[in-house]
Amino acid sequence: MQRVKQFLADNDFQVAGIDPAALLRQFDDAMTRGLAGAADALPMIPAYLTITRPVPINTRVAVLDAGGTNLRVATVWFDAHGKPHMENFARSPMPGTQGELSAGEFYEALAEFLAPLAAKTSAVGFCFSYPAAITPDCDAQLLRWTKQIKAPAVVGTMVGSSLRQQLARRGCDRPIAVLNDTVATLLAGKSAGVARHYASYVGFILGTGTNTAYVERNDHIRKCQGLNPAESMAINIESGSFAQAPVSRFDKLFDATTADCGSYSFEKMIAGAYLGGLGGIILHEAARAGLFTPATAQALLAMPLPSNQELAAFCHNPFLSPGHFATLPLTEADRRTALELCTPVYERAARLTAINIAAAVIRTGTGADPLHPVAINMDGSTYHRTKAIAFAARVQGHLRDILAPRGIHYELLAVEESPIIGAAVAGLTR
Repeated sequence: MQRVKQFLADNDFQVAGIDPAALLRQFDDAMTRGLAGAADALPMIPAYLTITRPVPINTRVAVLDAGGTNLRVATVWFDAHGKPHMENFARSPMPGTQGELSAGEFYEALAEFLAPLAAKTSAVGFCFSYPAAITPDCDAQLLRWTKQIKAPAVVGTMVGSSLRQQLARRGCDRPIAVLNDTVATLLAGKSAGVARHYASYVGFILGTGTNTAYVERNDHIRKCQGLNPAESMAINIESGSFAQAPVSRFDKLFDATTADCGSYSFEKMIAGAYLGGLGGIILHEAARAGLFTPATAQALLAMPLPSNQELAAFCHNPFLSPGHFATLPLTEADRRTALELCTPVYERAARLTAINIAAAVIRTGTGADPLHPVAINMDGSTYHRTKAIAFAARVQGHLRDILAPRGIHYELLAVEESPIIGAAVAGLTR
């Protein structure tokens, strides 16, 4: 055990040494500078959506959710208790995943899928989870595609107004509010607030990637002119790009294997697309350092980097040997060493996740009144399904340790289908 601890320390891999107070200050500074427009800070993207307007009850809105390989539609309405009711749900392949499309073909495909539901409603909420610049009228200009979408002519276009034009051609011109999935996660929590009367809202996603949204006062958003200083709006932090968390030699080695080397270092320390690979790098380096028996070291060096699912399952039960771990000739001592090396990957991720969430909660400036806590809607498979170290419970413990001494009251939510529900709130309250 001591040998493993020394190995991690020699490579600057910190867990117990993480200073939450210092990181919270750095997070807050990066947020403040981002709100002022600093290029070397967090992006702090205004969503131009407020939480102050009540969610209309018994009013249907059409929802379109585009953010992966599937495109989803539904109609949603909220009852007097804020409970969402989803109807007419349908799914189809995301346009551009089955061959390249022109801009016209792309928007025609969206409109064809959405039009039957838009015709039954008076507005549309559009959760569009690709890099885009949100405009004050709740439209969005696509900056670039991710997730292998093949529709290059769409880049640079205004997705909301372009879709609205196609809907108008089908006789159902409707106002469209465009938002990303993290802001939708925040707004999905607002539906629960109808009955609970929360002071403010935070949306947090930890899945393949990670991001955070919270509610900021307009007078703090210095980079935007003409805002009503008495109001507030949701801010998409792009928290995965936070650059002040202490990185280890392992983080640097793993970062060099990624397509976006040098960016989103924080995301690579906590999100599901990266934790398995980071743990694999640690195992490889430990094998080179002689921490395993010769046969296991040789097998480890030949083993591809594992997925997060494989690594988390191994850390949860090291005798299962899932996936690539099944190829290793692990002795009892090897198994213990691998567990001691990889468990800190999740321990560190849990601490950093809690600091990330706490920074957003503190930034709302609310939560002092136990009658009106801050609602934190938690979404994402890595947070909810990672069994290693009972991950979600560990995050919650660290979050409590940070916020309770500050007298901040909060409640964790897990609203199902948050992208759809949040888009519905946006469509109804825009």
